[in-house]
Amino acid sequence: MTRNSPPLPPTSHPTWWRAPLVASALGLPVLALEYGVVRAHDGMDQYGAVIHGALALFALAWVLPHRRSLRTPRLLAAGAALTVTVLPVGLLLLLGALLSA
Repeated sequence: MTRNSPPLPPTSHPTWWRAPLVASALGLPVLALEYGVVRAHDGMDQYGAVIHGALALFALAWVLPHRRSLRTPRLLAAGAALTVTVLPVGLLLLLGALLSA
């Protein structure tokens, strides 16, 4: 921090960006892959709600105010977005492993 920069308010959380960044870095490529597969098969009917819900949770994790009191909701939104994104792929991998045995 420079001498001329204003001090942070005591309620500001300096590392607010970590949870959304980690969840976005891991989840958005998987979500883009799922979107491409679903669009290729013209299946945006029911699965589209899952994709849009995950995108909404990622956005919520980023736009929550940067206060310490909102650290837990930010972590929950980022974790839920990552879970909603990775769960279908994980279930498909588990199903493939069970069927190949």
